[in-house]
Amino acid sequence: QVQLVESGGGLVQAGDSLRLSCTASGRTFSIYAMGWFRQAPGKEREFVAAVSWGGVRTYYADSVKGRFTISRDNAKTTVFLQMNSLKPEDTAVYYCALKRQIYGDIQRGNDFDYWGQGIQVTVSS
Repeated sequence: QVQLVESGGGLVQAGDSLRLSCTASGRTFSIYAMGWFRQAPGKEREFVAAVSWGGVRTYYADSVKGRFTISRDNAKTTVFLQMNSLKPEDTAVYYCALKRQIYGDIQRGNDFDYWGQGIQVTVSS
């Protein structure tokens, strides 16, 4: 089993920045990628960003490109999401996720194996 714990959320104003962190523990010997998804009230969960663990590939949703940056610390099994120029539409619960295998779609939540409990990000206008 793998446990994912997110931190860093909160309430900010439009234009501000936040940095989310997610640390994996447990059976973390096999990781293909880690990523972030979010779900706003009344909306479906959507992909935000992901990073491969062995290489340096990163993936972003169009809505966050140029504003969000995903990075990782392999030694600490931690993934970060630096969020700049935040907008009210970024308000959501953000979930960290871990994908063990290369198979599937890295932007599809159902292809991830483990999930964090979620952390609230609220951006006021």
